Amino acid sequence: MPPEQTISSNSNPQLQNPATNRSSNQSIQSLPSDVTSPRPLSLHFLDISYRVKLTTNTTAGGRLNTILSSPNTPPSQERSILDGITGTAAAGELLAVLGPSGGGKSTFLTILAGRNIPSSGSILANGRKATRSIFRRIGFVPQDDVLYPHLTVRETLTYCAMLRLPADRVRDSVEGVMGELGLKGCAETIVKGVSGGERKRVAIGHEMLVNPSAVVVDEPTSGLDSTAAARIVETLAGMARKGRAVVASIHQPASRVYNMFDSVMLMADGRCVYYGRGRDAVDYFASIGFVSEIFVNPADFMLDLANGVTKADNHADTADKAHIKQSLISSYNKVLAPKVKAIVNSSIAASMASAESLRIGSERNGEKEAKDFTRTSWLKQFSILIRRSLKERRHETFNSLRVFQVMAAAFLAGSMWWHSSIRNVQDRLGLLFFISIFWGVFASFNAVFTFPQERVIVNKERASGMYSLSSYFMARMAGDLPMELILPTIFVLIIYWMASLRPELGAFLLTMVVILGYVLVAQGLGLAIGAVIMNAKQASTVITITMLAFLLTGGFYVQKVPICMKWLKYTSFTFYCFRLLIGVQYRGDEISFYQGLSHNHERISSREAEVEGQVSIMVSILALIMMFVGYRILAYAALRRIKI
Repeated sequence: MPPEQTISSNSNPQLQNPATNRSSNQSIQSLPSDVTSPRPLSLHFLDISYRVKLTTNTTAGGRLNTILSSPNTPPSQERSILDGITGTAAAGELLAVLGPSGGGKSTFLTILAGRNIPSSGSILANGRKATRSIFRRIGFVPQDDVLYPHLTVRETLTYCAMLRLPADRVRDSVEGVMGELGLKGCAETIVKGVSGGERKRVAIGHEMLVNPSAVVVDEPTSGLDSTAAARIVETLAGMARKGRAVVASIHQPASRVYNMFDSVMLMADGRCVYYGRGRDAVDYFASIGFVSEIFVNPADFMLDLANGVTKADNHADTADKAHIKQSLISSYNKVLAPKVKAIVNSSIAASMASAESLRIGSERNGEKEAKDFTRTSWLKQFSILIRRSLKERRHETFNSLRVFQVMAAAFLAGSMWWHSSIRNVQDRLGLLFFISIFWGVFASFNAVFTFPQERVIVNKERASGMYSLSSYFMARMAGDLPMELILPTIFVLIIYWMASLRPELGAFLLTMVVILGYVLVAQGLGLAIGAVIMNAKQASTVITITMLAFLLTGGFYVQKVPICMKWLKYTSFTFYCFRLLIGVQYRGDEISFYQGLSHNHERISSREAEVEGQVSIMVSILALIMMFVGYRILAYAALRRIKI
């Protein structure tokens, strides 16, 4: 071991591990490992660094300039987000990560929780390299509350518990978490309707259900008043007292909140400038020449220093601020860094010994290691996810604006084609094409936002091991069937009889089947484009251009399509739907007969021949089936490539 790592932690009181100063009933050695108490887990982070490549211009013009630039252009530069972060989050300890915005706090927490991979350095759990199974024992609550807004608090926690716990523990776990976090008063309120503090506690409870050994929370107090913020930190401190390692980034803690911290790590520009006990931070900074004013909140004083501001120069220029930050970093590297490494090394050895003694003790007593996390079967995941999807999406599918849009279109079109005659072939073809275009655009536009909007919550839940991608995807597809087909059914019921389309039950049912199948195909295209692009704005632009192309090649507006563009119509599901609707409404030679009675015989004949004469009904059906399957396979393959 290098000499600087053998320095005793007692030589500097600021660096004594807070977990070792607790009473014996809160030490690692005495923590219980049954179902009600988490297995002790101390996290050690060693020389964590993270760098990203800088992109100068992501616009189309910028990329073109890059392509046309000379081959001697220097390679892309990297920006350091984190640089050499070292420390320990011990079991039974609340570690607060402080620092100004942009200091690297969120990046550090995602790495510590196993949701991101560092450029260099390592994360150890009880002295051993953290594995995927270990990271699943770490609850992670991101800065933004990733929850379904239309589920109640109880439903949110219940579905999470059903996916992560044995069936016999679901009810008790949910009730216990709600009681511990003070959520029983809002248990039947939808998440969208609770306060900010309650929503944050729901997010924490989401992770607490599996009794994690460690909890990492990013900015839990942002946007909350001082009372709500204090209650959240009180909750985190209570979780630490039960033996968990708790790490939280706090943006601007009040003095009473600061006093709840066991350890504090102060970051500035991705570097650590203090690590140690919270109550000793002010004394450390005074020892290196930065004296705090009397009665000042220690957190405010530390954040001012991290921003390069002291009491003497609140209006310091950029150079002075950079000098102060560099002075803090240099002092840390000389005074604290060697001792921090020594403490980390001793903590690693103690954690390994404690974990081994607990394991041996359990084996001697004939006990099996408690399993707080249970991976459910695929069928159970599918069943739970489809129930959750139906509960959540009923609000999305049947919101007042969407229902009004469909009903207004149905009654408006029914009024325009009120009791139209089958002899008016041109009018009938116009109605059939309108129906094709309306539901092609409506279904695809609604579906294109599905995966971009759900990406964050799905990635978070999959990173926690709650379910597989295939079970989520199949549950989503199955759940869409009843939700997406109710409005088209109502639409057809209204417009079919208002427009007096073919008055036969068989024709009505065939029209219904064609429209419903067409809606599912259009929805599949929207899902595929959304999954491939994963950007709502860009995906909506692509679907707009695609549907415009399908509209123009659908066989109604343009009958004589140029040869170079003719292939495009065979990729258009609007073309095949239009062909099938014509086949249902006009059978055999009926259309030719009615054309003979029409003054626009030549014009109608050309349009009908262009649509009907080039593909048969069976080819149209097969084409739509292939598109239905193909679009969904493409969407699933696109989701598979996304790393979590």
